[in-house]
Amino acid sequence: MDDLIIREATLDDAQLLADLTRASWADKVAVTSSGHRETAVQVLQHLQQGGGLLLLVDGQPAGSVRWLPQDSDSDVWDIVRMGILPAYRGRNLSQHLLEAVVHRAREANVRELHLAVRSDQQRLMDLYAAYGFELAPELEYVHGNPLEPAPYVMRCVLES
Repeated sequence: MDDLIIREATLDDAQLLADLTRASWADKVAVTSSGHRETAVQVLQHLQQGGGLLLLVDGQPAGSVRWLPQDSDSDVWDIVRMGILPAYRGRNLSQHLLEAVVHRAREANVRELHLAVRSDQQRLMDLYAAYGFELAPELEYVHGNPLEPAPYVMRCVLES
């Protein structure tokens, strides 16, 4: 059994998270996605506005996720940039990251979580649905790339 640790990302982790995002998304997410051009400066802004988690497997970075409170409602977080490195895929590790974000949101008394599913990755919708996320076509994803098809937005209302 692998030793899994999920820890809060610090500002010092910005470059590592940028590297993890780019490596996790390579050959997995359309090349037009802005995640492929992620920089430590962008990650630093995300960590200062919201937060992030780093997944370690046997002490080695294996994946990460971030969240950002919405400008219009700080009780709603957008989950962004979740990714697992190719060498660690097939072990359901993204589920651990998702569970950790949900737990962290509950601790912070967040009312709702939103995430976007790219139109070319609809298979992920079943995973998110298993954690209480529902399709929310009335919501617009504010972090979307205007040069790409709009993603599907899903929401999870957290019980207080």
